[in-house]
Amino acid sequence: MELGAALEAVEGCGGAEAAERVLARYNEENRTIFRFDPADEDKRKKLCEGILNILEKDTKTSCQVACLEALRILSRDKKVLVPVTTKRNMQILMRLAKLVTTEEPLERASEFPVIVEALKCLCNIIFNSTVAQKLSLELNLAATLCRLLDKCSGQQCVGDIKCFVLRLLFLLSLLHTDIRSQLRQELHGVQALTQALESSLRVRWTEEYRAAEDRDRPPLSLQETDCAIEALKALFNVTLDSWNVHSKTESHQFRYMAAILRHCLLTTGPTEDKTEELHSNAVNLLSNVPVSCLDVLISPLSQEETDIKYNGMNMGAIQILLDFMEKRIDKGSSYREGLTPVLSLLTECCRTHRNIRKFIKAQVLPPLRDVSNRPEVGTTVRNKLVRLMTHVDLGVKQIAAEFLFVLCKERVDSLLKYTGYGNAAGLLAARGLLAGGRGDHWYSDDEDTDTEEYKSAKPNINLITGHLEEPMPNPMDEMTEEQKEYEAMKLVNMFDKLSRDELIKPMGVRPDGTMAPLEEAVSQYQPSKQDSSDSD
Repeated sequence: MELGAALEAVEGCGGAEAAERVLARYNEENRTIFRFDPADEDKRKKLCEGILNILEKDTKTSCQVACLEALRILSRDKKVLVPVTTKRNMQILMRLAKLVTTEEPLERASEFPVIVEALKCLCNIIFNSTVAQKLSLELNLAATLCRLLDKCSGQQCVGDIKCFVLRLLFLLSLLHTDIRSQLRQELHGVQALTQALESSLRVRWTEEYRAAEDRDRPPLSLQETDCAIEALKALFNVTLDSWNVHSKTESHQFRYMAAILRHCLLTTGPTEDKTEELHSNAVNLLSNVPVSCLDVLISPLSQEETDIKYNGMNMGAIQILLDFMEKRIDKGSSYREGLTPVLSLLTECCRTHRNIRKFIKAQVLPPLRDVSNRPEVGTTVRNKLVRLMTHVDLGVKQIAAEFLFVLCKERVDSLLKYTGYGNAAGLLAARGLLAGGRGDHWYSDDEDTDTEEYKSAKPNINLITGHLEEPMPNPMDEMTEEQKEYEAMKLVNMFDKLSRDELIKPMGVRPDGTMAPLEEAVSQYQPSKQDSSDSD
């Protein structure tokens, strides 16, 4: 259908019923359109204005739905939103979405399609218009959304409404920092969103910070999964600055959230892709939870549980995180967005919680037996992580190296055993540990034990490559002393030329383990004249 026909129907005198019929056809033909003809921009603006004029009147539900669907399609185009983003028009949409009247409960199911379509329109408009984002703060949209979210709790058949309320809260908290602060401080958004997440996941508590684990429970429905994902995304925005917990109330809130997130990790969605999306957003939110509250991820085993365990603790959620990490590594792309959050989370868990570190190390860095291959060659999790230590993305290789370093209790000799000096050089140079030693963090004094196979092979392991090499013939054995001196001087001259042309810069290691230009590093090892003079 031509745009002109829809505009004529909306602006004409045929009434709301004629406009409804024409807009229904327009919606059907343009449902999947996301790119619009620039030549028709003025017509689309007028159509938006006409639709909002109809919506301002008290028309029947089917007409409202058709008008809102058309407005949702048109609002995909940022350029036509100027006439839409006024205080009057925003209030019209808020009224239709039940964001104005606070006392009315959500009882009339016939109104639900109107509420959902109005919320969808608000999502598009706020996402595409900075003017609408500012008006949202003026109209106190976040507060009305929280009230509507509270109405949705405990009611049936409101899943779509709840989902788009959560999506709108996510967009507002993402695009407007003042609304994010308002949600966190004034509107108790963390509690409201956490409760929405809890109800979407169907959590049943057996004790404080511990949800029931029913292995036979069915997967979440698509609607429940979508609601949970939107709640997780909104919570991520609202809790961005939550590393420092200053009160018992905040600590309880984050431990409660971590317990729900543990349940989330043990929950599956309707499809494998939805499950991965759910777990990905749970990982992102766990990264905002203060590390002191993450001990809730593991819990003492009860007698009926047969889950993955270590030292009397249920490690099911940690195993899910490890499996998720390996799956993201195997994807081979988007490491910064997809892999670094889970690696950072596991690193902090291992640094703070001993049982988690020991369980993960047993899986990632088991005692070495076969050292015939380089550490980066193979299909084990260790091999995959060592390969990432030399990745082209600086952030990826840093967090991969940091994770392995923490598993080795920040001991250089232990790290080199599993990775080889060549793979670990970047981390050690950045930490000032090229000369050996250990990091600043304190760990328990339990000792690593080497296998008999490793002990027998250790004298022949190449420390640079980290694997066992067959003895190579020395090419200098058959050279005369004159030939050796000639080759040595040739090498010196080649390095000297590269240095003078500034193609390379000779470096050395200072006494503190950091890198420095060779002349500076050597000078720090030379004793002063007073120290080297003979004493009487």
